[in-house]
Amino acid sequence: MIKKKKTPEATIPTSSMADIAFLLLIFFLVATVIDVDSGIGMTLPEFIEDIETVEVPKDRMAAILINETGDVLLDGQPISLFQITATLKPRIQSKIDLPKNKKLIVSLKTDRRTVYNAYIQALDQVKEAFFEVRDEYSNSKFGTKFNDLDETSQNEVKEAVPIIISIAEPEKIK
Repeated sequence: MIKKKKTPEATIPTSSMADIAFLLLIFFLVATVIDVDSGIGMTLPEFIEDIETVEVPKDRMAAILINETGDVLLDGQPISLFQITATLKPRIQSKIDLPKNKKLIVSLKTDRRTVYNAYIQALDQVKEAFFEVRDEYSNSKFGTKFNDLDETSQNEVKEAVPIIISIAEPEKIK
């Protein structure tokens, strides 16, 4: 009988495969950036030891109250969450030509059990009102939107339409 010639089979050396997989794992762990939620970006006032209490006139205040069920009161009147922007805009616009200590202050107050989503939506609506007034003001004064202005012009618009939001400590709202 004739013996068949044995041909060597093709094999892939796998002895270093574990090392390569381990190195790839380390590479991707080191090279991957993990996005960490940073929360709400807000500029907080500087700490002042001796604070003096100043009485703010009612016409300068816009008090927004949100209860635990998500019902919203603006200056004691019930309002829809999505009507905040339209209601605040005329009040912000009426204070544009006044000095900084006469501008509108928006106070946002919640109940301790208020749904976080309702609070964020209300805060977004308030900021949207200020941003829309800034855009309209910069359009009328400079002929372009606020974001398209140079830094000097933006600072001028920010001075004319400052965003003043007071976020009060939550309490029980009846």
